[in-house]
Amino acid sequence: MTDPLDFLAVDGLLDDEERAIRDTVRAFADAELAPYVSGWYEDGTLPHDLGPRLGKLGLLGMHLEGYGCAGTSAVAYGVACRELEAVDSGLRSFVSVQGSLAMFAIHHWGTDAQREEWLPRMAAGEVIGCFGLTEPDAGSDPASMRTRARRDGGDWVLNGSKMWITNGTLAQVAIVWARVDEDGPDGGIRGFVVPTDTPGFTATEIHRKLSLRASVTAELSFEDLRLPADAVFPGVRGLKGPLSCLNEARFGILWGAVGAARACYAEALAYSLERTQFGEPIAAFQLTQRKLAEMVVAVNNAALAAVQIGRLKDAGTLSPAQVSYGKLANVRAALDVARSARTVLGGAGITLDHSVMRHMNNLETVLTYEGTEEMHTLSVGAELTGIRAFR
Repeated sequence: MTDPLDFLAVDGLLDDEERAIRDTVRAFADAELAPYVSGWYEDGTLPHDLGPRLGKLGLLGMHLEGYGCAGTSAVAYGVACRELEAVDSGLRSFVSVQGSLAMFAIHHWGTDAQREEWLPRMAAGEVIGCFGLTEPDAGSDPASMRTRARRDGGDWVLNGSKMWITNGTLAQVAIVWARVDEDGPDGGIRGFVVPTDTPGFTATEIHRKLSLRASVTAELSFEDLRLPADAVFPGVRGLKGPLSCLNEARFGILWGAVGAARACYAEALAYSLERTQFGEPIAAFQLTQRKLAEMVVAVNNAALAAVQIGRLKDAGTLSPAQVSYGKLANVRAALDVARSARTVLGGAGITLDHSVMRHMNNLETVLTYEGTEEMHTLSVGAELTGIRAFR
């Protein structure tokens, strides 16, 4: 019989290790996260022991090699993101920022000393990282950043600010990208490993959010923050460094969106079979069945896209434009599913007793961060035409 929650048997495309990771993360998420997430969302917080608990499962930097990281396939990492976001986007964001932004930056661009100092503790969840690229006036155009780093003797001195930084007030280490206004090998946009207890570093939590509330978001400020010479990433200059990290995070997002969509569809299906109107369950009505059919098509199409993009990544042939395709298509589909699922639940859908509106609100942010819908549309368009419609 067809499984309503995996209509095209997409998980049959996973290998044994990937299915085992799916089962482990799903069991953990169902038992340890799902019963509490609505409270975290309502309170705008996360438990302080979340990092070590996720680290114990091997989920932090799980697709990286060495330094205490699990070294799994890209698809296995995607499956883990899917199962976490089926509970809440904020939980997947925690893992994405830790592993695909902060840890990936150190792993890919850092020195051996930086890797050995930070990565084992970050993989264990003992040290939380954040990633400072976006600024109040530099979102889709990161090249216009105003944060500056200058040489002062053998040190670096940072001044500026970053905005919308996930895990900002939780982090013990920040990856900060800043412009160095000088010619020669030190010039351009550079990345720095910044311990957050460094004098001149301030993280201020952003409150009054209506989305991603089970996620800690901050503004970072740097005032004459002094770092040693070896705090900089030596091997990368320009936007290549931060954009490579963002591409990693977008991969997790396109998988995570499948989990959010699946959760909304599953809740709508279950509710429609239980809710009775005019003497029969609302699932018996044609308009409800149309909504459910459209939702299951969207969920399964997104799931298939995620698996194919994951296989391309594991084969080493994945392009940034293909990641943009996945992020654009899957987040858009998930948001449509969430909105439709909310209508099936009627008034009940607006409360935290159900997950659909929480997912819907979260996905409004997911649509924007790690590249807006507009920027990913133009990235795909540039790949198709060979013409960049943006600077």
